[in-house]
Amino acid sequence: MITGIKGRIIEKNPAYVVIETAGGLDYLVNISLATYTKIREMDEVRLFTHYVIKEDEHQLFGFFDEEERSFFRLLITVNGIGVNTARLILSSMSVHELHNAIITENAKVLQAIKGIGGKTAQRLIIELKDKIGKMALSASPETEKKQFSNNNNTNAALSALVSLGFPKNSAEAVLEKIIKNEGLDLSIEDLIKKALKLL
Repeated sequence: MITGIKGRIIEKNPAYVVIETAGGLDYLVNISLATYTKIREMDEVRLFTHYVIKEDEHQLFGFFDEEERSFFRLLITVNGIGVNTARLILSSMSVHELHNAIITENAKVLQAIKGIGGKTAQRLIIELKDKIGKMALSASPETEKKQFSNNNNTNAALSALVSLGFPKNSAEAVLEKIIKNEGLDLSIEDLIKKALKLL
């Protein structure tokens, strides 16, 4: 079981990073938008990981902290929530927002996430409310938003959405609509979060 990875980041976008380890191996690690935000300015990183083995592929998911990994592991215990949907959930809202939505039984907030219907939202609440109620969360960090050129932001957001499984044409159309309606000064994270609600 691979439980962590440490090394130099040689490729990075909001959906995955490629990490070169001391042994000279490069690992592709799937990440959430939350983890990307925290490692965006880093050249070297240590991530907590969750290793998934399927018949046709092996996938490695990375998390900046154990808290996010714990939530990921809880999410995939729920019937109907796979690893990619769990990553999508953690890209759409923070751990604290997810915790609050489940504890307060706010199914509407959960249903705003792509792929989460009414029944799945209710299962999330029923199956996880007691489990997460016993978890002690760290203090909610203030989100630092740094702006880059919009063209770079749009390209990075598009790449992330395609990596998450959305058709390129649909993602492009949604991003264009967001920029038209909201202006040119949105961060990569804001673009992706808004797009996830519209796709």
